Amino acid sequence: MKRVFCPKCDNQLVFDESRYPDGKVLVFVCPQCGHQFKVKVGRKVVRTDSGQEKEVKEPDFSVGYITVIENAFTYKQRLPLVMGDNVIGRRNRDTDGVDVPIVTSDPSMGRKHCVLHVKEDKDGKRIYMLRDFPSLTGTFLGNTLLGKKEWVRIEDGAIITLGATTFIFHEPEEVLP
Repeated sequence: MKRVFCPKCDNQLVFDESRYPDGKVLVFVCPQCGHQFKVKVGRKVVRTDSGQEKEVKEPDFSVGYITVIENAFTYKQRLPLVMGDNVIGRRNRDTDGVDVPIVTSDPSMGRKHCVLHVKEDKDGKRIYMLRDFPSLTGTFLGNTLLGKKEWVRIEDGAIITLGATTFIFHEPEEVLP
């Protein structure tokens, strides 16, 4: 199933892309605002505001990633991390400064909820640190509420909860020679 967002109101629409051949243009009418827009199936190119086309890169999971657990507010998502600060929060078309936007209707999750910082130590080993942004509902590591401005080190498999949304942190999978 493919998820697309209305460019006018940011409403999420879902369709089965496997039912259409690559290159097929589908026309959608947003049920929320009535805006009509087109999506080309199987194509890794998007059109910018200036009318130019640019290639969309596949996600890079080499630094690590999070897996959002499906619940009543969201669907399962796998989102990549980058070196440095990764601001995690609820996706909103008006939200700037969020590096890892989670698509959810969870009202208890902030637009900028927590920060997951990735750095390397002097031996080249990656260190993953987590803190609340600060948010109104707090950030939980397992069953423990993080204190204000408290940085905690996390390991592969850490379970983090933001409001009613939970995700699992994953270190990158080792590539064997």
